[in-house]
Amino acid sequence: MKDIKFEDITIGLNDSLTKTISEDDISTFAQVSGDFNPIHLDENFASKSIFKKKIAHGMLTSSLISSVLGTKLPGANTLYLSQSLKFLAPVYINDTITATVTVIDKREDKRLLTLETNIFKSDGTKVVSGSAIVKKM
Repeated sequence: MKDIKFEDITIGLNDSLTKTISEDDISTFAQVSGDFNPIHLDENFASKSIFKKKIAHGMLTSSLISSVLGTKLPGANTLYLSQSLKFLAPVYINDTITATVTVIDKREDKRLLTLETNIFKSDGTKVVSGSAIVKKM
């Protein structure tokens, strides 16, 4: 786990985390979140949807952003204050995705950072875009 000092954080600094989404990830997320939407869990139901097969929960996918913020950039002692998200494309079982975080603004007086947050599939498809505000303690 990284713990980058606020003074060492600069505009443009970035980091990322890559994960392959498994069926177990999806079922565990359903249990933890209570989101049992059949688009995530029922192959027959999902086959009749626009996606044609089960998809990962958008918030499961987006949770990788939180992991980057808390463990890499800015790292330990970071308070997650807000997040905007746009879901752009589905994530399927066995898709490998990468969450990237880039510093786009730094407010010295309040120790606040604004970050661009994106998630991409291994083929380059952007599946989530957004921005976050965090406070570095």
